[in-house]
Amino acid sequence: MEFVIDSDLARLRIVRRWWWLTAFALATLALAACRSTAELQPSVSDQVSAADWEVTPLPTKRPTRYTPQVIDGRPVIQADAESAVSLYRRRVQVAPGELGRLSFSWMVPELMTSADLSRSEAEDAPVRVVLAFDGDRNKLSYKNRLLSDLLEAVMGEEPPYATLMYVWDNRAPLESVIIASRTDRIRKIVVDSGPTQKAIWRLHERDIASDYKRAFAEEPGALISIALMTDSDNTRSTTRAYYGEVRLVGANGQPQ
Repeated sequence: MEFVIDSDLARLRIVRRWWWLTAFALATLALAACRSTAELQPSVSDQVSAADWEVTPLPTKRPTRYTPQVIDGRPVIQADAESAVSLYRRRVQVAPGELGRLSFSWMVPELMTSADLSRSEAEDAPVRVVLAFDGDRNKLSYKNRLLSDLLEAVMGEEPPYATLMYVWDNRAPLESVIIASRTDRIRKIVVDSGPTQKAIWRLHERDIASDYKRAFAEEPGALISIALMTDSDNTRSTTRAYYGEVRLVGANGQPQ
């Protein structure tokens, strides 16, 4: 499907499957003054709670299945995608001055060999933690404002001002920032890369405001949602991944 929009200001071509951007536009999480630990086994006390989390599908897309499971006595979310994409999302409202640290864990048994987050036609990842932020929409470019209006018309919900993702890529360098090909309001920080750490639990702790400023070169707005996202629709492949607990700790040290 293709849309062509003409105006006095620009001629914007939005290619087939543009609405996938809402997958990124409805989510959560962040980077830079951070700590990542390689092969730590998550404690039994870690858990993923279904409270306040909901599956967010995308129009015309087969949804990823997010299923509560128990592995080695530890509650997790199992994500299964068969040419599929959707989010497992929690809405939040955290003011910029209250942003603190984010911790999360995941485990990927196998990578998708053809996935590449730098190429739109192969832009899939076995695991993502997605943070969505509010902001001043008057600062958006004409192209991004138009795209935001189109997404709102399709989804019935205003997309985020900015979306920051933590991702596992097949080959990009650790801590690199990948800007989405369709909009610069979606940026991805690579926290795991390549196959050497697959099939083990990976733990990450991030400073949200620092990561946002490094990725976008601006101050963050309010955090409005957090999501898990496992997708394989672009590569038309099958993948499975596991997520442990996602924790938000405010600047005051209190859980959010």
